[in-house]
Order: sequence, then C-alpha cells, then structure tokens
Amino acid sequence: MLVEDNPAKHRFEILVDNALAGFTTYLPRGEVLVFSHTEVDSAFQNMGVGSALMRGTLDQVRAQGGRVVPQCTFMAAFIERHPEYADLVTSLG
Repeated sequence: MLVEDNPAKHRFEILVDNALAGFTTYLPRGEVLVFSHTEVDSAFQNMGVGSALMRGTLDQVRAQGGRVVPQCTFMAAFIERHPEYADLVTSLG
C-alpha cells in the first residue's frame, strides 16, 4: 500500500496494487491542512486500508512540519484511537 499526496486534487491517495483504493481530501491553509472527507472504495473496506491511509497521511504531514484540522470524522476518530498523532492537531481560530 502506497500513500501519496496529490496536491492538484488536494488529497492524499492510497494505492493498492496500483489501484486507487481510497483518499482523504484537504483544504490547505498555510502549514495547516483541513481534512474534510475520507473515502475507501468498497472493494478495499475492512482490509486496513483506511488506517494505512491515515498513518501514511499523518506521517507525511508530520515530516513536512505541518498540522491538521480533522473535520473529517474518520480522521478525528483515528487520531483519538492513536494519541501519538494528537500533537499534529490544531485549530484555525
């Protein structure tokens, strides 16, 4: 599974065997990315793709020195279950 940023579409995508298996969309606000929606293709659900997408996305945001606003409930729940990513969370206000 490979997670890549697609800045043209404002989303991180996860590929499984070169097929798009899911994505999480964001709005860039400087160093902050506001994540609004996550989707995993039904053919790849319950296979750990969503978690791999979140880990890959958050690890890349951290490596770039960015922060996240998890408006997407899937990402918010993932961060709640994995507090090692809580330091990436910020607010716009």
